[in-house]
Amino acid sequence: MKTHYDVVIIGSGAGGGTIAQSLAHTGKSILILERGQHLPVEEDNWDAGAVFIDKKYSSKEKWQNKHGHKFTPNEHYWVGGNTSFYGAVLMRFRREDFIERMHTGGFSPAWPISYDDLAPYYDKAESLWEVRGQRGEDPTEPEDAPPFNHPRVEHESEIARFVSHVENRFGWQPFNLPLGVRRTDGAVNPGPCLKCKTCGGFPCKVKAKVDARTVAIEPLSNARNVTLLPGRFVKRLDTCRAGDEISSIVCDGPEGEERYKGDIVVLAAGAANTAAILLRSGNAHHPAGLANRSDQVGRNYMFHTMSAIVAVAAHDIEANFPKTFGLNDFYHSDPDGGFDYPMGHVQSLEYMNGETLEGQLDTKIEFLDRLIPDRIADDVARKMLSFLVLSEDLPQPDNRILWTNNAIQLNYSYNNLEGHRRLVKKFDAALDGFCDKRHHLTDHHFHIDQLLPIYGTAHQCGTARMGDDPERSVVNSFGKAHDLDNLYIADTSIFVSSAAVNPTLTLVANCLRIGEHLAERLGASPT
Repeated sequence: MKTHYDVVIIGSGAGGGTIAQSLAHTGKSILILERGQHLPVEEDNWDAGAVFIDKKYSSKEKWQNKHGHKFTPNEHYWVGGNTSFYGAVLMRFRREDFIERMHTGGFSPAWPISYDDLAPYYDKAESLWEVRGQRGEDPTEPEDAPPFNHPRVEHESEIARFVSHVENRFGWQPFNLPLGVRRTDGAVNPGPCLKCKTCGGFPCKVKAKVDARTVAIEPLSNARNVTLLPGRFVKRLDTCRAGDEISSIVCDGPEGEERYKGDIVVLAAGAANTAAILLRSGNAHHPAGLANRSDQVGRNYMFHTMSAIVAVAAHDIEANFPKTFGLNDFYHSDPDGGFDYPMGHVQSLEYMNGETLEGQLDTKIEFLDRLIPDRIADDVARKMLSFLVLSEDLPQPDNRILWTNNAIQLNYSYNNLEGHRRLVKKFDAALDGFCDKRHHLTDHHFHIDQLLPIYGTAHQCGTARMGDDPERSVVNSFGKAHDLDNLYIADTSIFVSSAAVNPTLTLVANCLRIGEHLAERLGASPT
């Protein structure tokens, strides 16, 4: 078996898949190492019991919190990574997200790159990931962003009525979420997306969701210079005698330990696992872990501050595919006055049945029992309209990933909560007025006061942040480790801040930028 490649990529998700896609045209030999297997296409893909109760596709590994208590993270290790299970929301960070901004909880730091640096790659990412949306609806979107190549996914009737309610009563400017689903409403052949009840949190059985599996990895299956090896868990990265290059990648394979060498090594295992690999790869030259001269590896873990708000209607809500509503009126401040700091973003959640709720909210059963004494039933779930409030989680040095007792330890404390709580209260109050016979809603609605617990590891970022100063960052603006000449990081771990919108599109755009840089380093022309 071949063991030496021009480029070795660790991880096949949105980061690793995009890097491989960016470099495939160079003709250089590329190896992708993925700890998971190929995701089967089967009936259970759309079975809420299998996905959320049995957790058939979720990782079974255990992490521990800062008190040493074990928990199961919401991780999915498959070819294509977590994107096969994401909600397909693909939004640009706002221009202001790349500069230093003051929040009530402290500063959101500036990135070493600007929005303008990333803008052309956002354009390419939106095209590549087939984003459907409508420019001009979102009041915070960058004004020079070009039109989407695909029309927006239209609201279903209940969501459209709620849009009219907040527009007419509050003067808010909701918008159709930019989505990566292959669906064109109103067309004779709308596409494979059925606007079904099994999207976010589920793998798509008909592959209508645009994810790393369908848009990056599978198109490379016939590329002779790209090799994908699933079932390879990377244990550590070894360095050369001088300590300034990665000499080999050591992993567990189907028949035991395997070693591979890459002239360039790209680490794209996700914010938590990338940090863990670096930390457990420490040696005499790097006693605190690879690329960790700054003591920043693992620090500044962020995953968004999130709360769910759920309205319970008197009658069934006719919305199989409700995840089309977005609201950014409060992204920078409260337009009604009285609060001049960022608050966050609101988006509607996917359809939930009883099994979906039970599986996702199993730590809150005591709270839900007050509303549903016996069980979380489908007939109640059909009357629910759910929203998610996201606010920026600020980087904190003590919110960090450690490698302890042969496992990941996640130390985390919530921060920057005032703006988030204000937005939850604002949006919660907006549901009060959506309660008359015409809209079929009662005045029974509630929000889940408990913030998303740390096992909800979606949107994780920040553990190997980029920067110009090697003493305060892990990699430079192109993701190259300050301390190692051939090691790059290409996932959300290098994000400097979390912003308050979904990170996938920014990850893809930045990896297209890094991929272009790597192609030039390899002596190939850009795509």
